[in-house]
Amino acid sequence: MRRYKVTVATGNDLLSGTIDSISISLIGEKGESSKKKLSHLWLHGSVRTFDVTIEEVVGKLLSVRIYKETNVFPIEDAWYGRYIHVTSPTGKLDCFPVYRWIPSRTNVVIPHGIGEYIVSSSNVCMDHRIEELEKNREVYKWKLYAPGAPYCMDANSAKDLPADEQYSAQKESSFQITKIMAGLEVGIKGFTQCTDSWRNLEDIKTVFYFNRTKTSDEVSRIWNEDSFFGYQYLNGINPMLIKKCSKLPENFPVSSSMVASSLGSSTDLDKELQNGNVFLIDYKILQGVTPNESINGKPQFLTAPICLLWKDPQDQLLPIAIQLGQTPGEKTPIFLPSDNEWDWTLAKIWVRSSDFQVHQIIYHLLHTHLFAEVFNVATHRQLPHNHPVYKLVIPHLRYTLSINTLARNVLIAPGGVFDQNTALCTNSIHVLLEKAMQEVTYSGLCLPDDIEARGLEAIPNYYYRDDGRLIWEAMESFVSSMVQFYYKSDESVQMDPELQAWVAEIYDNGFLERESSGIPSSLETVSSLVKYLTMVIFRCSAQHAAVNSGQFDFYSWMPNGPTSMKSPPPSAKGVTTLQTILDSLPDINTTAIGIVAVWQLSKEPQDRRNLGSYPDEHFIEETPLKFIQEFQEKLAKISKIINEQDLTRRVSYLYLDPKNIENSVSI
Repeated sequence: MRRYKVTVATGNDLLSGTIDSISISLIGEKGESSKKKLSHLWLHGSVRTFDVTIEEVVGKLLSVRIYKETNVFPIEDAWYGRYIHVTSPTGKLDCFPVYRWIPSRTNVVIPHGIGEYIVSSSNVCMDHRIEELEKNREVYKWKLYAPGAPYCMDANSAKDLPADEQYSAQKESSFQITKIMAGLEVGIKGFTQCTDSWRNLEDIKTVFYFNRTKTSDEVSRIWNEDSFFGYQYLNGINPMLIKKCSKLPENFPVSSSMVASSLGSSTDLDKELQNGNVFLIDYKILQGVTPNESINGKPQFLTAPICLLWKDPQDQLLPIAIQLGQTPGEKTPIFLPSDNEWDWTLAKIWVRSSDFQVHQIIYHLLHTHLFAEVFNVATHRQLPHNHPVYKLVIPHLRYTLSINTLARNVLIAPGGVFDQNTALCTNSIHVLLEKAMQEVTYSGLCLPDDIEARGLEAIPNYYYRDDGRLIWEAMESFVSSMVQFYYKSDESVQMDPELQAWVAEIYDNGFLERESSGIPSSLETVSSLVKYLTMVIFRCSAQHAAVNSGQFDFYSWMPNGPTSMKSPPPSAKGVTTLQTILDSLPDINTTAIGIVAVWQLSKEPQDRRNLGSYPDEHFIEETPLKFIQEFQEKLAKISKIINEQDLTRRVSYLYLDPKNIENSVSI
């Protein structure tokens, strides 16, 4: 007879407890013990210890099996376990992280908390490992989302998702309250039912009079300044599109004389191109995308602008030429700052509307949400719970399936928010995603490589780059320490079949086997694994914060990011008036619904976990826990640096403050 002490912790969420019976058996090198009942009543947040006596000799513990069985009450409720600790008769403590929902009438094998992959240890229990992955593949299935887009989870609604992927009760209630409160003000004012055009620009401020931020107020004040227009391409909600321009595109015939009044007499366009002071914003990906046919019974319009920006001697980034289309000609004039005030203003508004579409669908939806979903599904299908890479990435995949399923059902579905209120209907979103996938590159997903490829290493006042580099470097150092703790050589990376299957599945279902993307389909070295994992974690945390958290700040003043335009782009100069602009901007209800949406998307519901916080203790070894602590300390220092620097910034940029970065794409 051998007596063990078994400590079991239940989750803190209100629904984590159960009245079902929980039993346990111990699995060791020499076999599995008989099943022993622990208790039938479990309250959320409880930690309970039991004396468990077994007759069998099981040897060194490898796993525990948890049985969840219904009692006399025919109520089936899932139970959420945090961890199980087993103390042997000799006093040895073994830890088994759970951190998952266990449904009624089932049993689940929980592996030991020591991170292991197949070739790293002779103690790996292959049968249980294979069984776990086979069960996961029955639940986590791929489905074609749209032709040419990444595959997604096979689930039609959040209720179809595994319990582990659904919002907690706290987060769900917080999300719904935010949604209700966001719509309350505009609903009471009648904005969501009014299909009229705006009578003047100032009235737009009345949509969200009570729900405002310091930055949103500042944006509404300076939105039409050329310096702020340029600033946004470095530090706005979409800092991903701007590139250094050393040679003008052939379809953008800007002459030196056109921009002479902007550049001044001491220089010219050729000199500024050579000196690296000219930058380009090109929305060519929108060419050929069919706009939404009708909103409020009115046709909508879309174009593919090209915009030239110049860094002046005061380091301001200023727009100096805008062409509202990809085909130059008499009907596609190049607008200049020296033109009529309303001509220039409308040209900038058109660029901002185009940026709204590209930002939301490509750099927000595709590059963070959809790729995070691919990482999530592949992780559950290919990596067991005690695989070190699973432990490292799973905190950054929390709730990604829940928010993406919601997005597909509410935001981008036929009849959804985008379909009814933006220039892009569901079909055109799918077309844009397919086009964007053809341009995805591995370097574009890795911040340092992306900055270099766009020629932006030295441009001043690029806070996204500066703050992002601090995060990337801290993250890369953390990942490197973790990887080198488990993988001692390049060969150990090459010989890990589960890891290689994970990378291959992401390549196949996420990046559609496009060799030209440079996305690896396998990993050969420790350093390549470090870079890959850093990319995954950065995409799911910091990158999402950069392109999501400021949406209300920059889009709540609608002319700075119109969701659609209901007049075609101007084909001549000197004909635009303020009334022309008002007639082009979205209607009152379209504006109100758009502002409500970006308010909700910018407000992370409760039950959030900031970057670097790991309340789910998947790692149990002393050294990895030390690495986590060091990572948290680095992030705290970065937060202090960013906040000190922000004091000197005209417009606050704190989206990459680690305290404001959620660990995963969860909103």
